[in-house]
Amino acid sequence: MLQKFYPDRYLRSAYEIDYGRYYEEGYRGIIFDIDNTLVPHGAPADERSIALIENLKGLGFGIMLLSNNKEPRVKMFNDAVKVSYIFKAGKPARRGYEEAMRRLGTDRGNTLFVGDQLFTDVWGARSAGILSLLVQPIDKKEEIQIVLKRYLEKIVLFFYKRNLKRQEKRGEGQKG
Repeated sequence: MLQKFYPDRYLRSAYEIDYGRYYEEGYRGIIFDIDNTLVPHGAPADERSIALIENLKGLGFGIMLLSNNKEPRVKMFNDAVKVSYIFKAGKPARRGYEEAMRRLGTDRGNTLFVGDQLFTDVWGARSAGILSLLVQPIDKKEEIQIVLKRYLEKIVLFFYKRNLKRQEKRGEGQKG
């Protein structure tokens, strides 16, 4: 039952992902969450996030921001990175992910998602059939509703990591 919340990959940071490898594997679209994935919650785009997005564009990726935030927050971030975005996306509902792929001109087989939350980002990406990359939150300071969800995430991540160890013993690895 918990497997629907398991990411395809669990990584330390969105800034440590080997995006070039994913491009070589045929991925052409990346959908990003913003808060605590690319910058601390509520922060504007910084030099690191701008450089990452520019690098990904240079590789040939289409980039989409998918956020449950209201437009002023998402637009403030996007004014610096200049990609497409969907605000008030309703994650984990599939429709936002599907609309993002439609706008990117990609599909389930060549799109990946990067986010920091299991119950919105990963669950939504998985239900949409997209490769899901979970990253650790950038900042510990979060809104109370997210702090509460983090306690539940710890339980899911415990079982996820235990499952990974079992797979490694059998010679299987993480997908993606």
